[in-house]
Amino acid sequence: LIRQAKAEAEQSRVSVRNIRRDVLADIRELLKAKEIGEDDERRAHEDIQRITDRHIAKVDQLVVEKEKDLMED
Repeated sequence: LIRQAKAEAEQSRVSVRNIRRDVLADIRELLKAKEIGEDDERRAHEDIQRITDRHIAKVDQLVVEKEKDLMED
């Protein structure tokens, strides 16, 4: 069960990173279309990275909690 929980956690991390990649691609397109400036693009990139890091940390925290829970049973 722990192995399965870790596999699910990795899949969740991959999903979060894929969403980040898609959003960054959209932002690059806006920059190319001159709808946003370079400062806005850089700020958005930093914000997205911060959000991504927060969600990945949450996934890691949940898998550690689940592992502890499974070890107690």
